[in-house]
Amino acid sequence: MSGDDENRFEPKPGAIRSDSPKAGKAKSFLTRAKKLARQHSNRPARGAARAPSGISRNVSSSAGRGAKAAGRRAEGAGVRRGRGAAFVRARSLSGGWRHSAPGMRRVVVKTRYVLQAGQSGKGAAHLRYIQREGTSRDGAPGRLYSATEDQADGEAFLARGRDDRHQFRFIIAPEDAAELSELTEHTRDLMRSVEADLGTKLDWVAVNHHNTGHPHVHVIVRGCDDRGETLVINGDYLAHGIRERASALATLELGPVSEHEQTRKLAAEVDQDRLTRIDRTMIAEAEDGLLDLRPEPQEVRRQFDRTLRLRRLGRLQKMSLATEHAPGVWELSPRLEPTLRAMGERGDIIRSIHRALKADGLTRDPMTFEVHDAAPHVPITGRVVDKFLTDEMGESLTIVVDCIDGRTHRVSGLDADRLEEAKVGSIVEVGPADAAARPSDRAIAAMAEDGIYRPSRHLEQARFEGRVPGGDHAGFVDAHVRRLEALRRAGIVERIDADRWRIPEDYARRAAAHDASRNRQATVRVLSAMTLDKQIRADGATWLDQRLLRSDRSDITPSGFGQEVRDALDQRRDHHLARGDAVRQGARVLYRRDLLATLRDREIARVGASLAERKGLAFRAAADGAKVNGTFTGTVTLASGKFALVEQTQEFTLVPWRPVIDPQLGREVTGVVKGGSISWQLGRGKDLGI
Repeated sequence: MSGDDENRFEPKPGAIRSDSPKAGKAKSFLTRAKKLARQHSNRPARGAARAPSGISRNVSSSAGRGAKAAGRRAEGAGVRRGRGAAFVRARSLSGGWRHSAPGMRRVVVKTRYVLQAGQSGKGAAHLRYIQREGTSRDGAPGRLYSATEDQADGEAFLARGRDDRHQFRFIIAPEDAAELSELTEHTRDLMRSVEADLGTKLDWVAVNHHNTGHPHVHVIVRGCDDRGETLVINGDYLAHGIRERASALATLELGPVSEHEQTRKLAAEVDQDRLTRIDRTMIAEAEDGLLDLRPEPQEVRRQFDRTLRLRRLGRLQKMSLATEHAPGVWELSPRLEPTLRAMGERGDIIRSIHRALKADGLTRDPMTFEVHDAAPHVPITGRVVDKFLTDEMGESLTIVVDCIDGRTHRVSGLDADRLEEAKVGSIVEVGPADAAARPSDRAIAAMAEDGIYRPSRHLEQARFEGRVPGGDHAGFVDAHVRRLEALRRAGIVERIDADRWRIPEDYARRAAAHDASRNRQATVRVLSAMTLDKQIRADGATWLDQRLLRSDRSDITPSGFGQEVRDALDQRRDHHLARGDAVRQGARVLYRRDLLATLRDREIARVGASLAERKGLAFRAAADGAKVNGTFTGTVTLASGKFALVEQTQEFTLVPWRPVIDPQLGREVTGVVKGGSISWQLGRGKDLGI
């Protein structure tokens, strides 16, 4: 029993129990030995239900949350024990965990498991972004490796784990990682130790990251053992066992932390604007918020610790987080821990923005940084300088945008799909959640008479028009009714009876606003996939051309990226003057009529001729109002935007791309070109009108 357990002991009076067995004869020594062996085994007892295929859902990635509590809340004997339980019990019997002992090298280990990572696409997204550009020591993309391969096949790893119930993810960050001779071999040694503790071979891949001040390793482990069964790992082992093994390996290579080295590390924490080890110790020792640091002459060895704490408290006092009531007696603010944590997170964010800007050779005043945890309230426009994983353990992304308003914005928690086209260097617009009305809402508003919507009348109309895909008219109307039920719970509509709904006059607007309030994800629209410098001399219709024709530059601040855009606009104007696409009349500059269409057609003709030579097919430009049909074979990104490639037997054409056509890759498509856009007709009687 540990000292903490002794302190927590509470007597509970009750009936005196007998030490003898409840019934039958006393159990033999062999029976008791077998029972004890089963209890110390990772395998559930005979007749017990098979352990659920997963570890306790209460295991958290934060080291502070105890896996013991998670284990207590878990259900099933197998979940409570799991692989690695024997190692945990051995540590309990030998005096507890050793990774916090004096002289041991500190290692931070974050743990998470993800359900159905292979089937949901989460595994592929995470693997893609831990290998992103700029994570290696030389700024190259992260290199995926495994236990035996220096260049592992990520696709093959995902294919093997497609049907796994869950996937484990670890971040292993030794405090002295920069001093380790080889981080890759260190990781392999660690995983071999973990395999020995768990009693099974593991299928894993890893990537080393050097893009932060502390090198670390991302490890992904399949959720099955070497026999193909679901891998269940003890919660305490996840919380402490991996950390202990990593700490022991780092200590073995670098040697124990000397007293001088430990002193230097602690002294460096005194002036940090984040929660430090010194703060955690003081919070733990404080009683009712009061900390007694009066001198103790007999405790000479503690004088240095006292000095460090007093220096730290002096720093906290300036931040109004600590107060000295008497010499050596301090009161810690209840806001101490949350405030320092928030400051640490803010500091990490500022450093990440600085790193992103520095990679492009840019410097910006930190006072111009804007941090958004959700969609910005007003649209922002600028250049993407970086995008990366928000929490390093999940799939959501963060984007850093250097904007024309002279500020640098950081928007977190975006789906990877929303940022697929937003490459670093591209010009994007990030705005609030899309508040466009749904087609179903528009149909309900159109069918309402005097503010009353009748599903029966809508059904008659649908049958008469015959435009419902699949002919399921009843299901079509039922979908609209389900939409109304959802909006009724939100207080937007009112159900009168089974066939009558009261619809407000501004129904479509209120329904769209309701959807926007529920969706905190920002919308990201790529304005130009081309960098600002390349747009200046491009022969297509660029984003700069759109800004030139607007003439109003009041939203472009003459500082930061805004000043870069102003300079680029002037150079683009001079480019048009030199090519005859614009003329100067006094102080005014007049541009060619239909400049954007002319530039777009000019670029399409050039690219079409180049593709025709390569494909051996004739290129046919799509005129306005022309019908286009053929096989959708791919896309081409130009200065004028993204275009779909539609091929026939002898010829091909380029038409404006829209996301709705992507599922039709390799299939026959039909559409009509309308004023620089296209209306696709996909499926029987289904005009998408885009």
